[in-house]
Amino acid sequence: MHMDRKASALWNGDLKSGHGAITTQSNTLKDTQYSFKSRFEEGTGTNPEELIAAAHAGCYSMAFANMLATEGFVATSVDTTAVVTLDPSTPGGPTVTKIHLINKSSVPNIDQAKFEELAAKAKAGCPISRLLAAATITLDATLA
Repeated sequence: MHMDRKASALWNGDLKSGHGAITTQSNTLKDTQYSFKSRFEEGTGTNPEELIAAAHAGCYSMAFANMLATEGFVATSVDTTAVVTLDPSTPGGPTVTKIHLINKSSVPNIDQAKFEELAAKAKAGCPISRLLAAATITLDATLA
C-alpha cells in the first residue's frame, strides 16, 4: 500500500513580473502566493526552497522522534530547522546545492554518543532525505 500526497502550482506571466499560487491537498496552503521576488529577493509569499526546507525539517523531526522511541527514549522535544541553499550563479541555472539540518532536542536519559548515532540514522532514513538523495522524477506534460 502506498500513499499519494499532492500539491499544485499555477503560474501566470513571465518569470520576473509574473506571479503564482500554490495549493496543497490538505488546503493548509490554499492559493498561497509565490513570485520571483519571494524566491530570489525578499518578497511576500513562499518559494519552492522554503517548502522543501519545511518538508525536510518536519520529516526529520518525526523520523528522529520515532528512532528515539524505537530505542526506548521519549523526546520532550525535537526541534529541527532545515536551511536550503539556492545558488543562482550555478552554471546551467539556479541550483539547490545543499541542505543543512539543525536539530536541538531534549531527550531525557540519553548519552551524547547514542544521541548522535540516532540523529545520523534519522537523517539517513527520513523519507525526504532519501527522496533528495535518490529520487526518480517523472513528468507528464500536456500542451493545452
